[in-house]
Amino acid sequence: KTGEMAKLTQLIDNDIFRAYATYATIVLLKMMLMSLVTAYFRITKKAFVNPEDTASFGKGENAKKYLRTDPDVERVRRGHLNDLENIVPFLGIGLLYAFSSPELSTALLHFRIFAGARIIHTFAYLIPLPQPSRGLSWAVGYAVTISMAYKVLKTALYL
Repeated sequence: KTGEMAKLTQLIDNDIFRAYATYATIVLLKMMLMSLVTAYFRITKKAFVNPEDTASFGKGENAKKYLRTDPDVERVRRGHLNDLENIVPFLGIGLLYAFSSPELSTALLHFRIFAGARIIHTFAYLIPLPQPSRGLSWAVGYAVTISMAYKVLKTALYL
């Protein structure tokens, strides 16, 4: 067990892993924030999907009018879903990439561009900003993940 602890300490002391952990945490917190934004819009728009969530607004037939969809709530939910579709692959591929011994400056560039692209994508979705801002920010983040995947496949795996 002492050897295992030493390896974990070495990992934590690794600058590339620390960079990955930093930016993974940033995008995960951003994704978690989308849940709060969804809840905010549900409450302010009084648009719920579960009957028990309408209890504060009335009973019976009166409460049923709050069981509905709202375009603003759905927009936030689509942004959150897009985070799930892009941040989850980044987490896995980014971790493998961090273990593929990239240059620190290159790793930081990948991680920072991805995090920035996802943050811009969220603003583009929520404000909303005119296209192609949302599409470009999505494409930049996606390209970063593909770039990291290419590095992993090129250097770390036997094909």
